[in-house]
Amino acid sequence: MPTRKTMGQNLFEKVWDAHAVRSLTNGQTQLLIGTHLIHEVTSPQAFGMLRDLGLKVKYPSRTFATVDHIVPTDQRVEPFSDPLADAMIRELRKNTDEFGVTYFDLATGKQGIVHVVGPEQGITQPGTTIACGDSHTATHGAFGAIAFGIGTTQVRDVLATQTIALGKLKVRRINVEGALSPGVYAKDVIMHIIAKLGAKGGIGYAYEYGGSLLESFSMEERMTVCNMSIEGGARCGYVNPDDKTFEYLRGRPYSPDGVDWDNAVEGWRSIASDDDCNYDDIVNIRAEEIAPTVTWGVSPDQAFSINGILPDPGTAASEAERLSIDEALDYMQLEPGAAIKGTKVDVAFLGSCTNGRLSDFREVAKYIKGHKVAAGVMAIAVPGSQIVDVLARKEGLHEVFIEAGFEWRGAGCSMCLAMNPDKLVGDQLCASSSNRNFKGRQGSPSGRTVLMSPVMVAAAAVSGVISDAREVFQVEQAST
Repeated sequence: MPTRKTMGQNLFEKVWDAHAVRSLTNGQTQLLIGTHLIHEVTSPQAFGMLRDLGLKVKYPSRTFATVDHIVPTDQRVEPFSDPLADAMIRELRKNTDEFGVTYFDLATGKQGIVHVVGPEQGITQPGTTIACGDSHTATHGAFGAIAFGIGTTQVRDVLATQTIALGKLKVRRINVEGALSPGVYAKDVIMHIIAKLGAKGGIGYAYEYGGSLLESFSMEERMTVCNMSIEGGARCGYVNPDDKTFEYLRGRPYSPDGVDWDNAVEGWRSIASDDDCNYDDIVNIRAEEIAPTVTWGVSPDQAFSINGILPDPGTAASEAERLSIDEALDYMQLEPGAAIKGTKVDVAFLGSCTNGRLSDFREVAKYIKGHKVAAGVMAIAVPGSQIVDVLARKEGLHEVFIEAGFEWRGAGCSMCLAMNPDKLVGDQLCASSSNRNFKGRQGSPSGRTVLMSPVMVAAAAVSGVISDAREVFQVEQAST
């Protein structure tokens, strides 16, 4: 009698099953966390809870720490002028020393945003589970990992047991086929997806990104896409590992080598989604439909093409939608039916775990050379890590930015969330390459944020208004 063929599995199912310790009575799974990343903001209380309970870190070799959220980007010598920042850094140093955790301190030359440091050190690897007390941990899914942001009590749980309790997610496959037009980037892709599916569209899902465009993307472009999965409501987002993934990891400090490398690659290939696997939902998008995209409101899904017209609350499909549009336009000081293009910009921020990598600075430098930041605009460029800074300086990129009128800062989260001195003042409007445009996100209760790609941020900086970078820099001509 012929045997029945077993249906294949997607990557999420494979990784989940490989890390499942047991099923809990509440329907959740006790899940082994292969790699734990920590920083100075969500870890102090967790370490304090361990002390109160008389516990040690279960597997110190699986936890890695860096400082990023509160570290000043314009003053790198301790003690810092901000007493809170100084205290938090000293606390992280004390905790990692006491509990035997690897810490990429400022003096190591390896410090940076946790979601930049993990990949560049080779800590982020395919087929594993990764947790961090930070929303944008989904970034690491670019390597074929299942990566979750967790809260402080879960940070404690991982430190103490190397496990957390989670409910299994559904999986949505998002295919993006075709090629992007000149002047359109990975940031535009993920913002387009979020605008299409909604800020709550991914609740209960893991997003698997694929299609010919994602296959063509570099690892840094894939990281940008996965980074903002949480902004679409998904708990995590990932791309199946391939030869680009392996080449990126080859030779990095924490990557396997020799025979171990060959064995690792063989295993990594096997965890990619099977051709005959099932998905709970499939979304298909054409790359040619995606334009340079900007947010206009106070949620990442309130976004449209740079040539879009601001919505009219009076034409909303529901009362809830009308109130949402009205609230966003009022906060952003924008008029319904108007164009967002031409809106005055006060600050231009280039950096963050979304777009603070070497390729981002290379791409912007290509276009801003010969241009000057407009009068009245404060423009800052903040590398995602000390290593990104060193590599950028070796190529002379920092000189291009400084010549154009940008401030070239030290590595850190900077103005993405303004838990450090880099903050908006009053109702300043910031053209930002970061990932959230929530009210007050960038440090001022009335500060306004417009999300866009790094090249679009540069276009806003030099023109002084929200602009189409393709027009400011003649992108199509430069790309041919």
